Amino acid sequence: MRKILIVNDDGIESDGLLRLVRESVKYGEVWIVAPEGERSAGSHSITLHGHIDVYERNYPVEGVKAYSCSGTPADSVRVGLLGVMKERPDIVFSGINRGFNSGTDLQYSGTAGAAFEAVFQGIRAIAFSEGMREHSATDEYLPKLMEEYIDMRFVPGQILNINFPECLREPCKGVKYGCKVSDSMFYRDSYRCIQELDGGGRRYVVNGSYQEMAAYGTDIRAILDGYVAVGVVKNIR
Repeated sequence: MRKILIVNDDGIESDGLLRLVRESVKYGEVWIVAPEGERSAGSHSITLHGHIDVYERNYPVEGVKAYSCSGTPADSVRVGLLGVMKERPDIVFSGINRGFNSGTDLQYSGTAGAAFEAVFQGIRAIAFSEGMREHSATDEYLPKLMEEYIDMRFVPGQILNINFPECLREPCKGVKYGCKVSDSMFYRDSYRCIQELDGGGRRYVVNGSYQEMAAYGTDIRAILDGYVAVGVVKNIR
């Protein structure tokens, strides 16, 4: 029987994780090691100085072994593979992330970072992401893509990245395979000062300006056009 390790960066209580687990149990024995809370934009950071606390958790899917982790998404993979599980998994699923992991944002993604950690440990991995509001495309295409890739070939330094679009006005148009990582981003950031601090300091917050610009053949273009974007990512690029 396959052994599947599932991690994420939105925390063990997230809805995306639950929906991924419910689909994954059809394919083998499922283990969860996920952060105890939100760890978005954690990239591939790991805990080297200090400890990582792991607690077994009750989970609302029968037969699943679930654990929360005080560390990062990549920590969750490492402690899962090297500490919690008695045998190595056959595959690691990371997600389903709330918000797209595409374009240049991939380098910040804790979802992608966790998947890359799995690959660094010699385990094939898939990162799953979706829009913030509408999940009908995920519900329709996740079973098909899981069946297609559950036994995919391991390639060192390479993950599979899948983004499900938000189809708010019309049905998803299908799957675009071989999507390249876009050089664009959904939000172009700037920082604005919101307060003058004692001692001459200033307090800043990030301010993202939404944009819809991306070349054809890329992950962002596929998402904007209403397709599921599937592509290989090698060490983020």
